[in-house]
Amino acid sequence: MELTRKEYQAIASRCRSLFEKKMKDYGAAWRILRLSSLTDQIFIKAQRIRSLQINIEQKVDEGQESEFIGIINYSLMALIQIENGIADQPDLNLKEALMFYDKHQKIIFELMLNKNHDYGEAWREMRVSSLTDLILQKLLRVKQIEDNKGKTIISEGIDANYHDMVNYSVFALIHLNAYKSS
Repeated sequence: MELTRKEYQAIASRCRSLFEKKMKDYGAAWRILRLSSLTDQIFIKAQRIRSLQINIEQKVDEGQESEFIGIINYSLMALIQIENGIADQPDLNLKEALMFYDKHQKIIFELMLNKNHDYGEAWREMRVSSLTDLILQKLLRVKQIEDNKGKTIISEGIDANYHDMVNYSVFALIHLNAYKSS
């Protein structure tokens, strides 16, 4: 489990660094996005990953890794939106945005540790394509919950689905990095 902790933290650090750089370039323009818009952005990325996994020909020179990183960062933005609501104008400076980012990343990391303990690192035996399919399933669930105005009868809420999408994306990146190292 210590290896998972190290691999996870390395990927989380890489994602945070990209988020920070984009905040410096664009500011918090993403704060105006409704939750459904963020969900659709993540959906586009997950669909592209699935296409890359199925199709032989690739016409854009960006692989699965950048898309999984995008899923992680958009999911964290969505969690920040859930906590703070949607803004009419960018309203977070870099320090504030990183504080919220780190807060949610820590919650997701702790969830991963707990689930990983209970499931015995079963994700290590999964294929990247299966992780992609699980992300797409979570997205369809989120879309349905959004269509139901956030109401669920028995199911976990939207935030839990974003948590899982982040963790599945990190696991996929760990696998992809292992393939590169082999």
